Amino acid sequence: MKTTKDYINERKNEGRNVGVINLGCARNLVDSQTIMTNLKRNGHKITSLDQSDIAIVNTCSFIDDAKQESIDTIVELLDKKKKGELKKVIVAGCLAQRYHKELAAEFKDIDAIVGAQKLDSHAIPSQVSMTPKHFAYVKISESCYNHCSFCIIPKLKGKFVSRTIESVVQEVKQLDEKGVSEINLIGQDITAYGMDLYKELKLADLLKEVVKVCHNIQWVRLLYAFPAHVTDDLIDVIAREEKICNYIDIPLQHISDHILESMNRNITTQGTYDLMNKFRAKIPQGSLRTAFILGLPGETEKDFEELIDFVNEVKFEKAGAFVYSHEEGTEAFAMAGQVSDEVKRERMNELMRVQQQVSKEKQESMIGRTLRVMIDEMQKGEENTYIGRSEFDAPDVDGVVYVHSRDPLAAGNFVDVKIVDAYEYDLVGEVM
Repeated sequence: MKTTKDYINERKNEGRNVGVINLGCARNLVDSQTIMTNLKRNGHKITSLDQSDIAIVNTCSFIDDAKQESIDTIVELLDKKKKGELKKVIVAGCLAQRYHKELAAEFKDIDAIVGAQKLDSHAIPSQVSMTPKHFAYVKISESCYNHCSFCIIPKLKGKFVSRTIESVVQEVKQLDEKGVSEINLIGQDITAYGMDLYKELKLADLLKEVVKVCHNIQWVRLLYAFPAHVTDDLIDVIAREEKICNYIDIPLQHISDHILESMNRNITTQGTYDLMNKFRAKIPQGSLRTAFILGLPGETEKDFEELIDFVNEVKFEKAGAFVYSHEEGTEAFAMAGQVSDEVKRERMNELMRVQQQVSKEKQESMIGRTLRVMIDEMQKGEENTYIGRSEFDAPDVDGVVYVHSRDPLAAGNFVDVKIVDAYEYDLVGEVM
């Protein structure tokens, strides 16, 4: 299957206005930035959709909701083409990789269907950015080293690929020189970083090298950590290095030994508890974000109750929940004991009610504390009020800190903020 780069290279002399729509997670956003960079290098102009001749949608197909969003977006774009508002529609990314034939048959007006982006282990990206100037995502690996029974990603993305330490460090250095304040090291399984190139887990070593070139960069954030690959050395580096956020996004998915084994997570109930306790002991002021899947085939009421007890005991600062998505091509697709949609939804809603109470308690405990906050933007319609984040808040997925300041602040500024109020997910503070 052709990639977007192949398609673009064939049309170097057809300079057009091109709009790019990114769907899915921040990993997809990095891929969309790569698409935009290739477009620009080949003489195309990146424009808003209403000024574009060509629209490229970078799709996601991780779960049913993501697939539906991708399909809905394709339909909307083809409708614009039919009305003469667009000349071409190109579908890229995971949905295109997975359902190329089906899309071609269903939507005959699509001009090109191109696969997912490939990661070059040695390349040093210099990308058109889709993020504000003060923060950036740096993709350090592609695909997943593990093969969970519920997940289609390894089949879509192929073998796990890491970038070299040298290429990542050089990209971080370039971003630092541009004045970026925060970088988010990202991948489906960043804790497996190095297993392909170096035959061992090398994320801790990578971090030691990254922080050496961080001068303007004040925060280095880790997204996403596979629990079975988190090493003691990694936790020690997070605890020791000031510029590495005391925050880790570590999707656990479940706690029951029975379900963890069915998921092929390569970690046990006890191993998970040990990991959480180790993080809490070494980084007592740290923030844990996780995610859970409800309703994997075979999940019993006892399994679910064990998960509820776990959430109540560990008290995650941030947690999300998803219902199991019955994905063709995965091992779990053919498993016995499929859970009804109604039960899956009920369990997800109950778990999130429990987590909301935990979150409320965690948020209220922040009142009176002073946090270092990075400003993202001024709050529209509010004088002397800004929207920022602490090191415990990843962009776009976590809460924010509403900051009151007598003095003007700019995006990327760091300020010390005393927290005076708390909402379910957001905080309110005043500049000290």
